[in-house]
Amino acid sequence: MLGKKLEKILLKVQKPARYVGGEINSVVKNIDEINVRFAFCFPDVYEVGMSHLGMKILYSQLNEEHDVWCERVFAPWPDMEEQMRNNNIELYGLESGNSIKNFDFIGFTLQYELSFTNVLNMLELAGIPILSSDRKELNQIVVAGGPCVCNPEPMADFIDIFFIGEGEEVDLEVINLYKKCKKNNESREEFLLQASKIEGVYVPKFYDVDYNDDGTIKSFKAKNLDVPSKIKKRIMIDMNKSYFPKSFVVPSIGIVHDRAVAEIFRGCTRGCRFCQAGFIYRPNREKSIETINEQCKNLCESTGYDEISLSSLSSSDYSKLYDLLDKLKCWTENEMTSVSLPSLRVDGFSDELTSRLKSIRKGGLTFAPEAGTQRMRDVINKNVTEEELIKTCEFAFKGGWTSIKLYFMIGLPTETMDDVKGIVELGQKVVNTYYKDGNKTKGKSVNVTIGVSSFVPKPFTPFQWEPQDKIEVLKEKQKTMIDNLKSKKIKLNWHDAETSFLEAVFARGDRKLCKVLKLAQENGIKFDGWSDYFSFEKWMSIFEECGINPEFYANRRRNLEEILPWDHIDYGISKSFLEREYLLSCKNQTTPNCKEKCSNCGAACFKGGICFEKR
Repeated sequence: MLGKKLEKILLKVQKPARYVGGEINSVVKNIDEINVRFAFCFPDVYEVGMSHLGMKILYSQLNEEHDVWCERVFAPWPDMEEQMRNNNIELYGLESGNSIKNFDFIGFTLQYELSFTNVLNMLELAGIPILSSDRKELNQIVVAGGPCVCNPEPMADFIDIFFIGEGEEVDLEVINLYKKCKKNNESREEFLLQASKIEGVYVPKFYDVDYNDDGTIKSFKAKNLDVPSKIKKRIMIDMNKSYFPKSFVVPSIGIVHDRAVAEIFRGCTRGCRFCQAGFIYRPNREKSIETINEQCKNLCESTGYDEISLSSLSSSDYSKLYDLLDKLKCWTENEMTSVSLPSLRVDGFSDELTSRLKSIRKGGLTFAPEAGTQRMRDVINKNVTEEELIKTCEFAFKGGWTSIKLYFMIGLPTETMDDVKGIVELGQKVVNTYYKDGNKTKGKSVNVTIGVSSFVPKPFTPFQWEPQDKIEVLKEKQKTMIDNLKSKKIKLNWHDAETSFLEAVFARGDRKLCKVLKLAQENGIKFDGWSDYFSFEKWMSIFEECGINPEFYANRRRNLEEILPWDHIDYGISKSFLEREYLLSCKNQTTPNCKEKCSNCGAACFKGGICFEKR
């Protein structure tokens, strides 16, 4: 029946291939042999979700279990949603076409705060109660993981289980527990209570929050002595033994990152004070050259991709990068397969690296100085100098690159207008560097793109206590950059201050924001990460109706003694370490990266945790 209904509507929507499945390497199983059905939901469109490495890993891993069937689900674009509602089609899994309301698990990956309303909308579109308290039976277990769950509180009313940390082991442990409870006819409550005792599992219904008169948190307590007072993240220490698929589902249409992706390490040693990923994924853990090479070969053979992206938070920090590139070159050159290195550090691009990347298709190179002045780079602990950036650009220009992207932030703590002007001034110095080379190819011009985002203070960073600049201040800083831009060789892009404001609200929010999200979904708010649909006015109306001032979350400086909404979550980074880093930032003082000196951040508390200095 669903097939006939879909046939009726697919010609009425953009990109119907988003909604039909059937791609190469997708997994279809015999439903009669399945014990647990898992809907892996990505709260954005197909092209974005199909680019996500975490979905590729967990989709393949779960489907290797003979009695588990994991299907993919993406947020339908509003044109498709309208047709689904008009034709009584519930949200379905791409592999089977079955409504996900009949699945055992509905799992979401939370990558971006502005996707929260999409999560609620997808549940409603599937016919699943949005509030966890309204789901009574031992099915429709709504789970969530990803970086945004390091502060799960704004979604606490809707999610049954949050997976804290890395999911390769904990997901299967929870599924195996579910099988046991299902076999023994145990209740939903009994299953959730047993699940809460698994390391890396947070069940919010078992915890109470009390508030002070000023709106800050007074206490956060477990209702039951059987559940942990702190939830410790799960982590894969040995990355060579960590599950990685031999094949990816090959998309039917072009996606955002349409290539093979090989993860080379997790974590980061740099300690940039604004960067949440750099702290929550500690400690640093590398895969071996042999493991990476084998995984790259498997992916290219099974998918037909002719480009490999070596994925990490900072690819040039891989300790044996040159040896890895030489190993890959042994077969990629013959097979006309290119290798790309995203996330290059300014101080990691050298003449030697340039020579090894000769075979790469020369698109643009991207670097992230993050701030326009040295004082500001010291505040954020970027540990990169202007001289290093200019030297790196010289290497790139001599190697044949003519297009450079530079990423910066405005609104960083202690920033002045001189720091803001320094962003476009640094871009101009890169342009000047190109024209200083007397041997440059005639007829070629340089293109420098400056991308500027607005600083969003995030949990588990030294800046988690800092306020975000108010919207009018961010817009004034954007105008300052425009007014100081002199060269036509520089293109300036920036993020809307309003979306950054909303991101800050939900990044550091508490459970009181659950009612805001629910009312927003009821009023049709969705796809907030897309300018076509984001409405700041609607959001402000929702906050007003709920009696909540969003500036309390975005623009308020936290007291160092304040209980933060995420203090019950343990990512292995001690609060005392973050406080020390915060106080150093106020003095414009830097901290060496982990390879130079251990800062005692707490990440070594994980058994087998890797530190670069013996303690």
